[in-house]
Amino acid sequence: MLRIEIDTQSGFCFGVTTAINKAEEKLREENTLYCLGDIVHNGMECQRLQKMGLATINHEQLSQLHDVKVMLRAHGEPPTTYAVARKNNIEIVDTTCPVVLQLQKRIKKQFDSNPNAQIVIFGKNGHAEVLGLVGQTNNTAIVVENLEDVEKLDFNRDIFLYSQTTKSLDEFHLIINYIQNHISNEASFKSFDTICRQVANRITNIADFAARHNLILFVSGGKSSNGKVLFNQCKMVNQNSHQIEGPEEIDMKWLDNIESVGICGATSTPKWLMEKCRNFILEKEINISSNNNK
Repeated sequence: MLRIEIDTQSGFCFGVTTAINKAEEKLREENTLYCLGDIVHNGMECQRLQKMGLATINHEQLSQLHDVKVMLRAHGEPPTTYAVARKNNIEIVDTTCPVVLQLQKRIKKQFDSNPNAQIVIFGKNGHAEVLGLVGQTNNTAIVVENLEDVEKLDFNRDIFLYSQTTKSLDEFHLIINYIQNHISNEASFKSFDTICRQVANRITNIADFAARHNLILFVSGGKSSNGKVLFNQCKMVNQNSHQIEGPEEIDMKWLDNIESVGICGATSTPKWLMEKCRNFILEKEINISSNNNK
């Protein structure tokens, strides 16, 4: 008999949970609430909240709004966003993750104390959180995505290294080692481990989970950086892993001669969506069994 397990450690992280709960709370009070960017990198969850009245806008649209409420999601925003809100009399519903908010403050303090140093952020260029972090330095911070980017740093100048909260701890340490081995004796280097442990610990957990099953269905939106990291970890441990956005992408042929299916996801994946994928498989299995008994 087919066994299906949903990973209890997968699903929304604390920051995303807080943002979505706040959105639901505000939408119970009024019909419309604006959100600057997708509240979470999961299309189906965004659609659910859109039906409740959450309207997603971009920065250009924000500049055209006046006298409304706008939610800032867990990823955080640069100072310029708050300036636009003040100018346009926009009430901010700020759900920036506390971990991200603390990181923003640390980077701003470092920049204010030594604006001529190289503030380097290990992260994804263009990612919402990274844009918020770079904004704390008047957009002078250098974003590195990999070791190849690190090679372009000026090792004769001071370097202060931070990380996007959802990046891989192992990759971060590789970057630290590279800089330590190349920094000039006349320059100083300091690194700050700013990776969220709630997210980082999921890498080990999801590897153990993937190893326990014949087939892994990793449920995640295509925009999720964390989803890419965690899915790659699943794939390394279990080659029979498939990334899907929802149940409609499940190919039942994947389940041929399979005894155990593991369903897991990113920090932006709602539990209800993983359960929907499980129920889809169970219903299909029941239908197949019924047809075979006829």
